[in-house]
Parts: sequence; structure tokens; C-alpha cells
Amino acid sequence: MAVPQAAAAGSGPYGPSGGWRRKPDGWRGGEAEEAEATNRRLTSPAQQGKVPRRRVRTVCKVVNPVATVRMTLSVVAYGEGDSLVWCRIGGRVQSVKLGHATFELGATWIHGSQGNPVYHLAEANGLLEETTDGERSVGRISLYSKNGVACYLTNRGRRIPKDVVEEFSDLYNEVYNLTQEFFRHGKPVNAESQNSVGVFTREEVRNRIRDDPDDPEATKRLKLAMIQQYLKVESCESSSHSIDEVSLSAFGEWTEIPGAHHIIPSGFMRVVELLAEGIPSHVIQLGKPVRCIHWDQASARPRGPEIEPRVEGDHNHDTGEVGQSGVGPQGGRWDEDEQWPVMVECEDCEVIPADHVIVTVSLGVLKRQYTSFFQPGLPAEKVAAIHRLGIGTTDKIFLEFEEPFWGPECNSLQFVWEDEAESRTLTYPPELWYRKICGFDVLYPPERYGHVLSGWICGEEALVMEKCDDEAVAEICTEMLRQFTGNSNIPKPLRILRSAWGSNPYFRGSYSYTQVGSSGADVEKLAKPLPYTESSKTAPMQVLFSGEATHRKYYSTTHGALLSGQREAARLIEMYRDLFQQGT
Repeated sequence: MAVPQAAAAGSGPYGPSGGWRRKPDGWRGGEAEEAEATNRRLTSPAQQGKVPRRRVRTVCKVVNPVATVRMTLSVVAYGEGDSLVWCRIGGRVQSVKLGHATFELGATWIHGSQGNPVYHLAEANGLLEETTDGERSVGRISLYSKNGVACYLTNRGRRIPKDVVEEFSDLYNEVYNLTQEFFRHGKPVNAESQNSVGVFTREEVRNRIRDDPDDPEATKRLKLAMIQQYLKVESCESSSHSIDEVSLSAFGEWTEIPGAHHIIPSGFMRVVELLAEGIPSHVIQLGKPVRCIHWDQASARPRGPEIEPRVEGDHNHDTGEVGQSGVGPQGGRWDEDEQWPVMVECEDCEVIPADHVIVTVSLGVLKRQYTSFFQPGLPAEKVAAIHRLGIGTTDKIFLEFEEPFWGPECNSLQFVWEDEAESRTLTYPPELWYRKICGFDVLYPPERYGHVLSGWICGEEALVMEKCDDEAVAEICTEMLRQFTGNSNIPKPLRILRSAWGSNPYFRGSYSYTQVGSSGADVEKLAKPLPYTESSKTAPMQVLFSGEATHRKYYSTTHGALLSGQREAARLIEMYRDLFQQGT
């Protein structure tokens, strides 16, 4: 149960993020140039030479479709073999069309444009033609419009003065830039920070506020309370339970591609559909969950009844007895005496032989199921990386109203709890889950979306929210809006739409982050193909790994997912090219 069926699913990570990714001072675009070069190198594989016509069955399990679709395109073009994609197309990209508008429960923004392969794909195919100038945000990622101002409201129904917000924002951004220096300049991390982005940021901002001789105590209290609100947004951005859990020493390795963040009016799903257009329909299987990947099987393939191949026919409902030969996808037969390094055991008991399997399940699924999902088990080094790296849940809550109760200049409503001025935790008891909602953004333009707000919540509190019914969530959100705006006449929304990434068994979270105790080296270990050892008796690159969590610089993004798929395709392409050259 590690691969999504045709049920609804998708993911926000790659970019529904509810916070800020800012460009640190002195940032340079070298990584973007790397992305652009990678994109140029891999998008036209047919022009780069041929490989021998050896039968290669590449099995692709998709939870992150962007990674696998791109990888499949490349491998099909090169290897002329079978490629299987088991999923509903979309994964953590989930565009929902309601009326004339498309709402993104998962990936929303193309993060950066200069050298971003997702941006270039969207632009080349006219997906950004209806994107308004206001939707090309260069600041906070989650804002649907760069126009207007953010309204910071307190639980006492007061709006924080604009000058206070600007002063605090400048101070916070200064400290944020400091968090980048620990990785980028090798700055040592002191014990007081606990190697935590949240702990370091909270204490550094808090000390600067208290040491300011010009602010009256009342203003200082407001600014201290704003720390928690900003850190909640940062937690949503990182898809962590709390930004306190994000590694300070590794934080600066995440890299922002230069350029604006873009929204695709017709839906991010269009990017996935464009990628899938190049894959022959006969190589795609949907609704095909996998139970276990049996690898390194060339010398001793297990023959227990639980992985016996099924007979030809409907493999989802077939109850016939096992035949003498195996049955591949679409009824194609394979010889049981033929040795295959990988056997993919599906939930419907069908067994599919393969030379290579590209695993693109989320880090959340790996954390939950790695012990049962691979036989033999994963190497200790890879298991340790899975444990050390982090993944959390970031959810969206869309509320539609008949009329706006916010002003035309307002692009977001940010919630500041005044009683959290001295708080040092971002964890709340289950009954107070709503305190983790950091605010609501105004969807823009209203001519397209109507009068809709998009709320953000993350962590364990998001999981509590997912267990509530729509009526309860809508009522709580309405009460919060009334409380923070001071307007008791705000009606209940006409309808509510929300994501549930944490409780979805095929995702178990939104996207990954470098947890305290982890580093980019763990990302590399997660991405390393199996088996590790090179031997003439062992088939190489039997199990490969891609997806956003396997990209060291661009984790949590769709472009990171896409580039990771290209990376794994390149591994196989280079291997077969070398084999071909050795044989000539």
C-alpha cells in the first residue's frame, strides 16, 4: 500500500508552502544555472545517441508523478523497453475545478523562473498567458497577489499598525538571513540554538526587540507576539510540525531559483498532463498499489505463494489458479525460468519482473513502510537517512464567501495571538488545534476565483484538523475570522475545500525538510541506488530513488522532483551507453 490508487491525492510540497522563502543577501544563481543545464541535457534524449535494443522493463511507482513522468519519458526514448507507472496521474499535484476556477490542494507555485524547467515548460506551452502581473510574486511565496498589504490582526480584534509590522518584518528578515550563514559560510552553531532554526530565530529576534530603547513596552509586547505568527508561517513553509525541528546548520543548503513565483490559472495539473503526453498509453497502469519490491533476486528469487505470479486475465479481481508461466502487464508473458533482478509484488498478487525499479514514494511512506516494502531490507545507511530526514503536513483550507468582508487593499489576514508573546513552543493540545492556523490569504483575482480565502495550517494540529468534518472546520474558521477582525457579522462560508495530506496513506505528509540531526548528506544517501556493491554477479541499479526528498538543493519543490527524475533516467541511460560501448 505504498503506491496511490486512482483515488484523490496530490501534494503540496513542492510548493503549496504557507510561508516565505526569501533570497538571502549575497545569493547567487549558480544552482539555477545548474538546473538549466540539466534541463537542456535531458529534455531531448533522442538526440543524444542510441543504446542497444535490450529488453528493459523499468517499473515506475508514482507518488511524485513529476519525477517519474520525466524519468519515464527519458527511459522510454532511450531504452525502447516497457515502463510502468502505477498511480493516479497527479500525486501531490491536485488541481480541483469548481465552477470556472481551479483550486490547488497541492503544488501551487512555480518557484523561480531563471533556469527552472517547470517554468520553461509552462511558458513554452502557454500556461502562463493568463497569469496576471499581480500573480507574479517576488516576495512571500504563498501570497496569491503581490499587490495590496497583509493585515496583521490580534485575537483582541485589533489591527497592528503598519509601521509596527514593517519594523518587525525588517528585523525578522535580518535574522532570517543570518540562518543562511551557518551552512553557506560554515559558521559554527552554538549550543544555545540547539541547531534549530526556530530556537535560534526566536531568541535572536526576542533579544533584539527587548534591547530596543525606542519602543514602548506595549509595542514590544506586540512584536514579541508576532514572532510566533511568523514562525508558524515558516513551519508551514518548511512543512514541519514546528520550525524548531528544522536544522540550522543545513537550512541554508536549500536553494531558491531566481525570478518570480508563478501561478498557473488553468491548474498545476496541466504541467503533469503535458509531461504525460509523451508517454505511450500502453506503458501506464493506474490503480496498481505495490506490496513489496523484491530486489537482488537474480541468484535466488523467492518462490513463496505470496509472490507467485498470477494467471492471465483481470489481475485486480482474478481468483484463478497459478499457471506455469508468469503474466506481465497487459497480458504479456514472461518465462519463469528467466532470471530477473527485481520482482515487484502488487497488492492484487500479480508479480511483475523488472531490470530496474524507480521508487518515487514520499518520505512519509518510506518512514512508515520501509521495513515491509523492500526485501531484502534496506541498508542501514539508507534506513538511518530515512529516520533523520523530516517530512510534515501542510494543509490548505479554502473558504468561499458570497461577498468579501475584507478591504480591496488586503491580500491576507494574519493571526497574532497576544497571549503568545512569551511562548517558546509551536505545539498545542488537540482541542486548540486552530491556534496553528497562521492566517488566510486572499485568492486573486476575484474575477477568476470569486471571494475566497486560503488558510494555512501544519504539523500535528493539521492532522487533528483532518479528522474534523467540514462543518466543524468551517465553523471554527468563521469564529476565528470574527474574533480577529472584530466583525461579529461575518457569515459562514458558502463552501469549504481542504487538503488532507497527513492522513492520506499514499503520502503521509506534504514534503520534506532537513530535520535537526540531518544534513544534505542524508538526502544523497536516500537517493543512492541499490545495490551498493559492484559485482559481476550482481545486476547494477536495480532499485533507484527519485522525488523531491532526494534532491539536495531543491527538496520540497516540483522542479526538484522533476530534476530528480531526470537524474535517475540519466543513471540508466549512461549505464546502457557504457555497456553498448564496451560491446562494440
